[in-house]
Amino acid sequence: MGRRLPSKGRFALFPGRESLWQLPALLGALLVLVPLLLVFSSWSAPQWSVWQHLGETRLPTLLGNTGVLLVGVGSGVFLLGVSLAWLTAMCEFPGRKLLDWLLMLPLAIPAYILAFIALGTLDYAGPVQRFWRNLFGHDAWFPDIRSSVGVITVLVLVFYPYVYLLARTAFLNQGRATLDAARTLGATSWQAFFRVALPVARPAIAAGVALALMETLADFGAVSVFNYDTFTTAIYQAWFGLFNLVAAAQLASVLLLFVFMAMFMEKKQRRMYQAGNASRRTAYPLKGFWAWAAFTYCSLVVALAFLLPVSRLFGWVLKSGWSAVDSRFLLLLEHTLVLGAVAGLGVVVLALLVAYGQRQHSGRFSKMLVQIAGMGYALPGSILAVGVMMVFAWIGRHHGSHALITGTLWAMLTAYMIRFFVVGFCSIDSSLALIRPSIEEAARTLGASHRRILSAIYLPILTPGILTALLMVLVDVMKEMPATLLLRPFGWDTLAVRIYELTSEGEWQRAAMPALFLIAAGLIPVILLMRRSAENY
Repeated sequence: MGRRLPSKGRFALFPGRESLWQLPALLGALLVLVPLLLVFSSWSAPQWSVWQHLGETRLPTLLGNTGVLLVGVGSGVFLLGVSLAWLTAMCEFPGRKLLDWLLMLPLAIPAYILAFIALGTLDYAGPVQRFWRNLFGHDAWFPDIRSSVGVITVLVLVFYPYVYLLARTAFLNQGRATLDAARTLGATSWQAFFRVALPVARPAIAAGVALALMETLADFGAVSVFNYDTFTTAIYQAWFGLFNLVAAAQLASVLLLFVFMAMFMEKKQRRMYQAGNASRRTAYPLKGFWAWAAFTYCSLVVALAFLLPVSRLFGWVLKSGWSAVDSRFLLLLEHTLVLGAVAGLGVVVLALLVAYGQRQHSGRFSKMLVQIAGMGYALPGSILAVGVMMVFAWIGRHHGSHALITGTLWAMLTAYMIRFFVVGFCSIDSSLALIRPSIEEAARTLGASHRRILSAIYLPILTPGILTALLMVLVDVMKEMPATLLLRPFGWDTLAVRIYELTSEGEWQRAAMPALFLIAAGLIPVILLMRRSAENY
C-alpha cells in the first residue's frame, strides 16, 4: 500500500510530521494573543485614582465623542458609499467608466493627511475663510471646521470606499434581471431598489460599514489634528503625558471592546454575503438632467476626497520650493523604507510558512489559528503598541533596562508584523492555491527532486504573490502612524511621524512634501486593486 497523502490527499513537498506545520500558525496567533492578554491583564492592578480623575473629567467626553464619530461616520459612509455604488454599477451616464475607478482613489490618502489639508484650507487663517471675510465682512459666519462635523466629514471622505467597493460588487452580482422582475410585478424603481436590491446587498454593505467603523476607532492622526479627544488620543496622553503604561493599557482595553463589536459585526455579515460572478453588465441609461446630476455628484466626491486635496499639497510644495527635500527628509525617507522593507520581509517569511502549513495540515484548529493571526489588521495601532510594549517591558525587567531600550526597534517591527500579517498572507495564499497537488505529484512521478520542484514550480508561481505582499506591507508600514509614534526608538522618526510633528505645530506647508510622497506610495495598492477589479468585471 502506498504512503498516505497528507491532509485529505494533498501532496507534501516535505513529507512527514505534517502537524509540525501548525507551528507557524501558532506563532502568528500568539503574536496577536499575548499582547492582547497583557492589555487585559493590566486590570489586575487597577489605577483607581486615574480612573476617578478620568470619570470626573474626560471619560464622558471620550465616550460621547467616540459615539458621535461612530454614528456620524457609519451613517455618512453608508449614504455616500451605497449611492455611488448604485450609480456606477447599475446606471449609465457620461464619464461613468472613468468615475468608477476614480472613486477608489481616496484609499490612497491617509486620514491624517486629509485632515491637515482640510484644516489648512478651511480654518480661520486659511484661504477659503479669508476670501469669505473679504466678500461678506469680518463678522460673517462660517462653519467651524474644528468640530465633530469636520472630523466626521474628513473620515467619511477617506473611508467611504470600503462601502463603495463591497456594495458595488454586490450590485453587480445581482444584475438587472432581478430588478426588472420586481418591476414587472408592479414595483416602482424606488420600491425595487429598497425592497429588492438593498436587502440583497445588505450583508456586503454592513461589512463595509463595519470596516469603516474599525478604521474610525483606530484613527489617531486625524482626531489629533482636529484636537478631538477619543480613546486613541487618551491612550497616547496617558502613556506620554502621565507616563503611565498601565493606565494606557486599561484605556486600550476599553477601546478593544468597541473594536471587538465592530469585528463581530463584520464577520457575521461576511458569512451572510456570498460573492458571485457578475453577468454581462446591463445598466439603466440616465438621460438629460439625471445623467448630468449623477456625473456632477460623483465628480464632486472625487474632487473633494482626492483631486482638491492633492492639488492643495502641490500648491504648498511649489510655494516652499525644494527646500523641504533636505538631509533630514532623506533620512526620514531612509528610515521609512528600511522599516517597511524589514517588516515586509518578516511578514512574507511568516506568511509563507503559515500558508504552506495550512496547505499541508488544514484542520479546524489550524484554520482557527490563521483566523486569530489575521485579527491584527483590525486592531488599532495604539492598542498593539501598548500590548507589544508591555511584552518588551516584561523582557526589560527580567534582562535589564538595556534590553528594553534596544528592544523598542524590535517592538515596532513586531507590531508591524502583527498588524499587517494578513496583508501578506492573503497575497501569498492566493498564489499558493494556483499550485495544484496533481502538478506536484506529476513532477515527483517524473523523478523531480524536492529542490527541483521548489525551483521549477513553487518559485515561479509564488514570486508575483511574494512581491505583491512585500509591496503592500511596505506601503502600509509607510503610512502607519500610531504604532510608529508610540514605539519608535529615539532617532527613528518616519515620514508619518514627521507629518504628525509638523501638523501639531500648524506647519501645513512643510508637511506637504512627505504627505505627497505617502500618497504616491498609497496609489500603488489602489492601482493593483483597480486592475484586479477590471479583470473580475
